[in-house]
Amino acid sequence: MTTFGAIARHGGGWLPVIGVAALAGTAGTLALPTVLGRAVDAIVAGADSGGWLVAAACLILLGILCDLVDTFAGTACVAATTAWLRTKVIRHVLAIGAQGARRFDTGDLVSRVSGNAVEAANAGPSAVTIGTALLPPVGSLVLLGYIDVWLAVAFLAGLLLVALVLRAFTRQTAEVVSAYQRTQGRIATRLTESLAGARTIAAAGTLDLERHRVLEPLPDLRAQGERTWRVLSRTVAQAAVVGPLVLVAVLTAGGLALLDGRISAGELFAASQYAVIGAGLGGLTGVFGRLARARAGVQRTGEVLAVEPVGYGVRALPAGPGCLELRGVTVRAGDVVLLDGVDLTVPGGAAVAVVGRSGAGKSVLAALAARLREPDEGQVLLDGVPLAELSHRDLRAAVGCAFERPLLVGTTVADAIALGRGQDRVRDAATATHAHEFVSRLPLGYDTALAEAPMSGGEAQRLGLARAWHADRLLVLDDATSSLDMVTEMQISHTLTEDGPRRTTRLIVTHRAATAARADLVVWLADGRVRAVGPHDRLCGDPAYREVFA
Repeated sequence: MTTFGAIARHGGGWLPVIGVAALAGTAGTLALPTVLGRAVDAIVAGADSGGWLVAAACLILLGILCDLVDTFAGTACVAATTAWLRTKVIRHVLAIGAQGARRFDTGDLVSRVSGNAVEAANAGPSAVTIGTALLPPVGSLVLLGYIDVWLAVAFLAGLLLVALVLRAFTRQTAEVVSAYQRTQGRIATRLTESLAGARTIAAAGTLDLERHRVLEPLPDLRAQGERTWRVLSRTVAQAAVVGPLVLVAVLTAGGLALLDGRISAGELFAASQYAVIGAGLGGLTGVFGRLARARAGVQRTGEVLAVEPVGYGVRALPAGPGCLELRGVTVRAGDVVLLDGVDLTVPGGAAVAVVGRSGAGKSVLAALAARLREPDEGQVLLDGVPLAELSHRDLRAAVGCAFERPLLVGTTVADAIALGRGQDRVRDAATATHAHEFVSRLPLGYDTALAEAPMSGGEAQRLGLARAWHADRLLVLDDATSSLDMVTEMQISHTLTEDGPRRTTRLIVTHRAATAARADLVVWLADGRVRAVGPHDRLCGDPAYREVFA
């Protein structure tokens, strides 16, 4: 799991720059009151104060320069860390697969990657700034003790109050920020759902209801925001009391020391400035607030990174026809059994249809065959090798998947089909799946930008089929032709079920009797179990089987 320290350390070379700039700026800030105090003493004594005033001007310029360097280095550090962390989280989300990502709502996951990653990236700068932010109070205490020990005693008493205020502020801010981020995630989740179902919402005329549903957590978000401001305002109010108390205590002790002749007027002026610097809560509350947001961001991104990624083996597939086996496979979702003790052998090179009523477990079986889901019990093997023991390269080269609603990615239509593979097989795959007909009519053909390619649901399904056509051993189709017109579906079904030269094993989840009739075998699922396996013609003798297609 990526911890606060791991993210902070990724700041690398920028963190020393931030630290040096902060240290130099703090040194200048602590030196300035002493220099101005010497200038005051020189003026009171009628001596030349020009040198001290020039030194004061140089210290002020040093502070400005350090602030500029700190701002630049901090921004660069956060930007670089954000890019690294987002890349890491996105890669991990892809590595955990659909089953792991199912623990998070889509909108919440986007919120963690986009917003919370930025806040987590502040871990390094905020940690360094916290360390340097403590130097002004400590330095002020030491320098006050150097001027007069009683000044330090008076300042230390006030400093304890400052510490109590900061401790309460940090604890309360961390709680509020975490709650605020969780509520943001809920709103993002609902908005993502609404955008995905925009057509359904418009057709149903439920825009007002949906708007209310999406914005329902908004009062909670406002409440968390108000809590944040209450914490901040309470801290500001406490600072308005504590700061002047510290200053009054130091000035009182300093005035007595001046009357006793232990310090000069210039030293009293310096002591007053050190009291202001040491007890100033404005900068410290900002630093501690930033730290609290960073910790909350680290926690939310860490929850994603804590999910175990899908593991792959190192074995290669031996020569074989693409025989798929399920041995004692059981799959659960909570207390619900989706597949129960399934034993099944899909002969290599065969076209096998998977049928059953809704909820019978067809899509779960398809996901297992493509290793998009892990069984809770049992094994899934391809040509005698458990899928979990195959290397990632061998598994994905051997198995291709097409879905009912394919998500097409890539810059162009050709990219969507090739999906990182060579372009040489794009046209062959598109022709085999009857996608070439409509792709060739696009303005730039296969080079048409995917975002600008108008296509129906059936055309998108054909591109999804073409994308999966590379499979060397097993082609898994999960209702992947449901949006096709009847003629195109028959053409593709014929292509899928005929014994061509490829002889790839085909596992076809379907609701259509015609597809099942053309398959070599039919696997009939009912209530998460294999009820029967055989040719369509033989199974049709069972009325319950015929009802599956009713």
